[in-house]
Amino acid sequence: MRFPLSLHLAMTSLFLKSSISGRKRFPLVLMLEPTHRCNLACAGCDRIRLHNKEQSADLSLEQCVSAVLESGAPVITITGGEPLLYPDLKPLVREILGLKRHIYLCSNGLLSESFIEDFEPHPRLTLNFHLDGLEETHDRITNKAGTFKKAVEVIGKAKRKGFRVSTNTSVYKTSDMKELERLFELLKSLKVDGVLVAPAFNYERVEDDIFLDRSEARKVFIEMEDFFHRFPFMSTPLYVDFLQGKRQMRCTPWGNPTRNPLGWKSPCYLITDAYYKSFAELMEKTPWDKYETGLDPRCRDCMVHSGYEATVMRTAFSSPRDLVRLALWNMKKT
Repeated sequence: MRFPLSLHLAMTSLFLKSSISGRKRFPLVLMLEPTHRCNLACAGCDRIRLHNKEQSADLSLEQCVSAVLESGAPVITITGGEPLLYPDLKPLVREILGLKRHIYLCSNGLLSESFIEDFEPHPRLTLNFHLDGLEETHDRITNKAGTFKKAVEVIGKAKRKGFRVSTNTSVYKTSDMKELERLFELLKSLKVDGVLVAPAFNYERVEDDIFLDRSEARKVFIEMEDFFHRFPFMSTPLYVDFLQGKRQMRCTPWGNPTRNPLGWKSPCYLITDAYYKSFAELMEKTPWDKYETGLDPRCRDCMVHSGYEATVMRTAFSSPRDLVRLALWNMKKT
């Protein structure tokens, strides 16, 4: 299966409970950023630009656990910054697993080796590594030689120890289809459990003209059609339909709320307009309709999975045909 059965059961339970209670908006995935510190300065990332002058203090372990409980999300993505720089990462992972949540631990791989050696695999824990191309391309994007080799090395070690491993690839104007194909072939040979792929978000702070607009992204993902049948993608077929222009979707910005050292980030993981002290305040005060409808100009070209895979889940649970399609896709091995 592309996703564990326990994750599907957790999602189904959430949708049923929310439907019964009449709750309209509820998070599926909490984007938890315990630290904004990072050991890289990647070309397409806004975090290093947003926090390069003044670093906020890390969240405490208690603040992180409180965020998990406040949100009630069944899936927690631990990201950043580089989470491996967070001193309480291992206790945090243990606490979240103890709360019966699923974890996707995102890393660039440079510091992951000690975690892999010290931590035992768990069915609700997936290690996720970002790879935007083969060695020359990835090292150029990360601005550090050796990052690709290290990531591939730790992926191999993690798989040999029995961890679930996924990867995430952002697609830019400069991305080469042949190179991406070779990257996905390599990842399949390493037996990764899943590959996420999406157009990179056009951050305002990134001045280089490296991002795809929607029409360009659709052409690229139509060209990638064969990849979705050959490689173990975690991008759902409904989301791929959207990427290829076969299906229209509205964003679900509240599906993946973000808690970081500055507070609860509004409106979404990609855009910052305000920070709130509590999850309840975030949900009450954010003008969700503005972002769901894409009226904000910053949303114009966004097709990132953090906003639209949540829409897929909402769509599937209201459409038996789409739900069956997702179920069959999840059971299919690539």
